[in-house]
Amino acid sequence: MEKFTVLDLLQLDLKEHDALNLKCLGGRPGLIREIKMPELNRPGLALGGFFDSFAEQRLQIFGRGETSYLCKLEKEKKLSNIKKMFSFTLPCCVFTSNLEPPPQFFSLAEESGCPILQTDLSSSEFSTRIMRVLSNIFAPKKNVHGVLVEVFGIGVLIQGESGVGKSEIALELIERGHRLVADDAVEVRCVGGNFLMGKGVNVIASHHMEIRGLGIINVTHLFGVGAIRDKKQIQLLVQLEEWDTNKTYDRIGSEDSTIELLGVAVPYLQIPVKPGRNIPIIIETGAMNERLKKLGYHSAKEFSRSIMNWLETERARSVYFESQ
Repeated sequence: MEKFTVLDLLQLDLKEHDALNLKCLGGRPGLIREIKMPELNRPGLALGGFFDSFAEQRLQIFGRGETSYLCKLEKEKKLSNIKKMFSFTLPCCVFTSNLEPPPQFFSLAEESGCPILQTDLSSSEFSTRIMRVLSNIFAPKKNVHGVLVEVFGIGVLIQGESGVGKSEIALELIERGHRLVADDAVEVRCVGGNFLMGKGVNVIASHHMEIRGLGIINVTHLFGVGAIRDKKQIQLLVQLEEWDTNKTYDRIGSEDSTIELLGVAVPYLQIPVKPGRNIPIIIETGAMNERLKKLGYHSAKEFSRSIMNWLETERARSVYFESQ
C-alpha cells in the first residue's frame, strides 16, 4: 500500500461512528512519520521500565491510567523511562478523553519530534474506532474492471469483456430501483481477512456511467441520491460472456460455484449473453437466490431432494405392487 503518515490520519474525512476527533497538540515536525501497522499499544510497561518487546512501531495510546502515572513520574522527577521511550521512533502518542500530557513529557516529545495527538473519545471507544479505520486502510486491495451494484441488498460485481453490456445492464437494474456503487473501475478491499468491500476507484467519477451511443450520464442527477451508495460488500460475482454454442452451461445449479478474489471465496455465476435474454432479471433472481442461500434455503438442492424422494416413493410403490 501507499505510505500512510500521521498527517494522513489527521486529514481523514470520517463521519459519525468512524470519527476520531483528533487534533495535534505538539510535535508537528513528526507528522510526516509513517504509520506502518494497524495496531495499538498501551505503553504502561515501558513507562515502568520494561522495554523488552516494546511495540514502538504502533500508535501509543495514553488513557487515564497512563496519564496519571506520567504525572506521578514527573512529580518524583523520574524521567529516565520517558526519555528512553522517546529514543525510539514512535509514530505518535494519542491522549484520550481530552487528557493533556504533563509539561516534561510534552517537552521530551517535542525534542524527539514525536507528534502528540488528543481526542475527546474514551480509550475504549477510540481504540475500537481507530482499529476499524486502520484495518480498512491497511486491508489488501486491488482495482478490477466491472460494475458494482446493490441488488435486493446483495452487492453484485458484474464483470465481462468490454462491449458485452455491463453498463447497460446496470442501468436497467438502477431503473428497476437498485443502486449503483461504481461503474467501470472498482476498488476491492479485503477487510478483516474474510469479506470484500467495493467502492469506486475515483470518488468523482464512480457514480457516472458511460453508455455507448449516449455518452457519460450522472446517475445521481438522473435517478436521485437513492440510486447510489458509496461502498458495498461484494457478495456475488457475475461473469457475463457471449453465448458459446459449443459450451455447456449449468442448468441445475446444485453445486455452489465460487471464485477467489484477494483470497476470499465469492459466490460466482457465469451468465451467457445473447439477443432475447433478459439479463437484468436473471441477475435479480440470482441475487434473491443468494439471499435465500444465506437464510439456509438452497433451491437447487431442495429440488434434487424432492426428486430423489419422489423416485424412492415410486420405487417402493413398484416393489409393493410387483409383490402382490
